[in-house]
Amino acid sequence: MKWIGERISFVDDKVKTTIVIYPENVTWVKGLMGAWVAMWTVIGATIVWSYYTFKLTDQENLIIYIFMVFWLYYAVKVFRSFAWLMWGKELVKINEASFTYKKSVKNYGKATPYYFENIKKITMSTPKDRSFQAIWEASPWVRGGERLEFEYMGKVIRFGRKLEEKEARLLFNLITKKIEEKMKKKKD
Repeated sequence: MKWIGERISFVDDKVKTTIVIYPENVTWVKGLMGAWVAMWTVIGATIVWSYYTFKLTDQENLIIYIFMVFWLYYAVKVFRSFAWLMWGKELVKINEASFTYKKSVKNYGKATPYYFENIKKITMSTPKDRSFQAIWEASPWVRGGERLEFEYMGKVIRFGRKLEEKEARLLFNLITKKIEEKMKKKKD
């Protein structure tokens, strides 16, 4: 196993190249997100308990329903971000025929193959320093911030969450090199 930076590992053999991209490993961010998940869960449990314990007017019931819709939306967003930080990883496999990508949380996720003949040029994008996009993507509750992308049958496929520019460039070089090697081998 070889490493590109601190977050990307890969294994290269004759048949396939397997790449694993791990999320940022910042302990205080994980602790903060865990506290946020716990706090949000307690708030929801308290509201549900209050709903069944107190006699409420119709207007108060309506307010609780509306609040719980927003609560549920953000509970899902925060839990998914926390689960990604704790147990997530991106898996890439390049073999003779395809580029397979999987976003995985504790080995759950769907691996999707993308066949080389349908992949348009792979590009790298990094936000400008101090731009709104860079600040937004740096926040721990945002799971996005993909640095590499390609077009596949009209859809844009993005991967490489929150990679630094140096890591993204090294990953970009590795992937393009391996795809070119596999395509050349396939033609021969």
